[in-house]
Amino acid sequence: MAVNKTIDADFLSLPLTAVSDAAISTATSAGASHVDVRIERTRTGLLALRDAKPETQSDETLTGVGVRVIVNGAWGFASSPEISVKVAQQLALTAVAMAKTSKPLSTQEISLVTEPVYAQKTWVSDYEIDPFSVSDGDKKDRLAQLSNSLLKSSNVNHTSAHAMYVKEQKHYADSYGTSTTQQRVRMQTQIEAISTGAGGFESMRTLAAPSGYGWEWMGNTHWNWDAEIEELPTLLAEKVASPSVVPGRYDVLVHPSNLWLTIHESIGHATELDRAIGYEANYAGTSFATPDKLNTLKYGSPLMNVTGDRNTPHGLSTVGFDDEGVAAQQWDIIKDGILVGYQLDRRIAAAVNRDRSNGCAYSDSPAHVPIQRMPNVSLQPNPTGPTYDEMVSSMDDGIIIKGDKSWSIDMQRYNFQFTGQQFHRVKNGKIVGQLKDVAYQATTTDFWGSMKVVGGPSTYVLGGAFNCGKAQPGQVAAVSHGCPAAIFDKVNILNTVAEAGK
Repeated sequence: MAVNKTIDADFLSLPLTAVSDAAISTATSAGASHVDVRIERTRTGLLALRDAKPETQSDETLTGVGVRVIVNGAWGFASSPEISVKVAQQLALTAVAMAKTSKPLSTQEISLVTEPVYAQKTWVSDYEIDPFSVSDGDKKDRLAQLSNSLLKSSNVNHTSAHAMYVKEQKHYADSYGTSTTQQRVRMQTQIEAISTGAGGFESMRTLAAPSGYGWEWMGNTHWNWDAEIEELPTLLAEKVASPSVVPGRYDVLVHPSNLWLTIHESIGHATELDRAIGYEANYAGTSFATPDKLNTLKYGSPLMNVTGDRNTPHGLSTVGFDDEGVAAQQWDIIKDGILVGYQLDRRIAAAVNRDRSNGCAYSDSPAHVPIQRMPNVSLQPNPTGPTYDEMVSSMDDGIIIKGDKSWSIDMQRYNFQFTGQQFHRVKNGKIVGQLKDVAYQATTTDFWGSMKVVGGPSTYVLGGAFNCGKAQPGQVAAVSHGCPAAIFDKVNILNTVAEAGK
């Protein structure tokens, strides 16, 4: 099936150019040195089933226009859900007035690094089937089929199934001449099996990550849902009967379905430059990875190579252009274990004397200003690294961790603790059963410094989340983190039940 590369005609039929031109000319005439306009429409669908029966369904569309200006080195912003030339002119004047009002309270002059002009550019993400073109009945039937497959097993007492699907459309224009129109689609589905039998309450869910696909994601081409669902009851029963982990130091093979979250929390948030310089602290605190450590901090082992990008196919943070008109790029964040880069938007880049943003501005709605948001942050595989089976065979005494669950990390992104969905015991290169109540604990640099094996390209998986929060007022963004499987030396393993009882 061909990839869809067409922006919906009904979005293109909106007065995109007329509205943005009106806002830019009005704000410029009123004294703005910079103007940017975003016209957005985001449609979000949610479908949830409990024991294969419909539980929740919603379909919401958020539409509007936001106008941002700089006047005499101060920000101004105004937005409205109404898209019209008259409203755009009013928003432009309000944004200018806001900038003039806030100027006496400003502690620093706002400036933006330059970016080439991109006139009348369009971009569409890589997807085949618009999920909103699929009937509600067909979507429900697919989730019910997967749920019923689980419920056939005596090992499964209950199931839950959730699917969220988003289509995001944006038109951006600024006073320098850039004009871009984009459309991207993303999907997230989780199916969970629950056991409430004699062995106590246990659950296990699918390992499929959210991704920049359309409804084709729910077939078996890109992720083999039917095969995973067939295996899940046996894995759950094994987990129910498994022993509780004995705390201690173990070699740990972390599967990409778990490692993506460790990357997100200990690398992704830590290398947001606004956070690292102390400008941003909401939700996730600041960062230990401060700019004075750039090019000197040993973030991890020499095997560690982490990139940021806005252009990975099917990435949740993938775009053609960011919300400040900056073209998508890829860059190094950690090279051979050393911190070498950060995430930037145009304002932060100017504040730290960089020549160019690397395209990390994003706003989750027209009512919010663009802020520096996480790109796709990914640990690169070893080009000649081992396969997953070879990695397992190389372990004498260890634990495999699959799937994400709960986590905790301090406000400097340094001390952390993570759990998972599945914990497989390895002895003499063989998987000998499961464990439960497992968590791994470390500091960021100790953990990544202990990485002794990085899997090859065949072990690489693109993980991620729909719900990364930042800022005040809060904004939510979707972000992907690709990584191979990796083995870490002598990681501190906790027993979560014992820890909870302390």
